[in-house]
Amino acid sequence: MESNNMGEMLVSSWFHLHPSVPASYVQPPESQPGEQPVASGKTIPVIDLGGHHDHEDTLNLILKASQEYGFFQVINHGVCEELIKDTLKIFKEFHGMDPKEKMKESSKDPNGTCKLYTSREVSKEEIVGKYTQELRRLGLKILKMIAKGLGLKEEYFNGSLSENPLVLAHHYPPCPEPSLTLGAPKHRDPSLITFLLQDDDEAIHYNALQVFKDGQWIGVDPIPNAFVVNVGHLLEIISNGRLIGAEHRVVTNASSGRTTVAYFINPTEETVIEPAKALINATTPPFYPSISYTQFRRDFLSQGNGFGLKN
Repeated sequence: MESNNMGEMLVSSWFHLHPSVPASYVQPPESQPGEQPVASGKTIPVIDLGGHHDHEDTLNLILKASQEYGFFQVINHGVCEELIKDTLKIFKEFHGMDPKEKMKESSKDPNGTCKLYTSREVSKEEIVGKYTQELRRLGLKILKMIAKGLGLKEEYFNGSLSENPLVLAHHYPPCPEPSLTLGAPKHRDPSLITFLLQDDDEAIHYNALQVFKDGQWIGVDPIPNAFVVNVGHLLEIISNGRLIGAEHRVVTNASSGRTTVAYFINPTEETVIEPAKALINATTPPFYPSISYTQFRRDFLSQGNGFGLKN
């Protein structure tokens, strides 16, 4: 690849240089967003975590949303507004860098054979480090309520089940043909639980994140300073199917780019993932086999979204 062509190779440059999506990015007809219905006027539940709300009511709302949607948004969650805005600003600045510098920074292949990534893993340092600490606190708070709602010990998800978090920043540039492709295809998260910070810039007038429910896609409204919370596939397994690791996707837009920050709560590699024993009895057998997190990730990535679903 010639250095003077680097900018042209970036996905973020296609909108300015080409009138169409490269053939390799065109989705099969059945997966194209222009071919699938989107529910009008529907969205996922919004849950207020403010202290003036009854704890049991909040717990029940979280459990209900996790059972019916696998998704919800939280507001008044205690994470500092300034920290949220600074974290998003850092990642937006990265994606706004000069193409040469961006490619140099984001290339992680030790063999030098791959130069481009559309997402970037981030280490804990400075503002991002503070952000991850706050998200861990919030994550454990919500997991504690979920555990209690399921009838498990409140500290069930502490320890190895949640000790391997990951932060990913995603950037979705404007797309010349948004009806033909997707920013992220339909998938479930191979995590315990995920917290997504959406860009709530007023210039972005579309619901990029969509959740699949009852045969339709539901748009997720960006709410200032809110977090989108979704049940990961691992939590569906541990709950023995009581909670939904819902399928979701990201659509693109011809006029606006979009940046998000995702915080995934994951187990350590050696952790065994299986239905909680307290949820298993003679009339409710385990719907999922026991599996190490390492093997789960390997199988999930090789077999796709169908892996691990109960019969």
